[in-house]
Amino acid sequence: MAQVTVTINGRDYQIACDDGQEQHLLKLSAYVDKRVGELTAAMGQIGDTRLLIMASLLIADELADAYAALEQERKKPAGLAPGEEAAIASGIEALAARIESIAAALEAA
Repeated sequence: MAQVTVTINGRDYQIACDDGQEQHLLKLSAYVDKRVGELTAAMGQIGDTRLLIMASLLIADELADAYAALEQERKKPAGLAPGEEAAIASGIEALAARIESIAAALEAA
């Protein structure tokens, strides 16, 4: 098991992770640190615990929004949007006509 030192709000924390997950964990911690930094800029230093709780809630809210958007995408009917089928059929017919005219020209030659 690997150990990674992450820095959040100027403090270092030793975190264990699976081997090979170090860079991913560093990326995640950088995101958390960014959100904590935004809160600190807006509210000042209000204590690590309170900052981390607020950042956790903001990130959980972002995750909930992402899940809701994913669910909406999953509920959309699969297949073509209205009107796309007719446009594709028209394009195929135009290509077929062109192929037929090329074939006729080749036969005449």
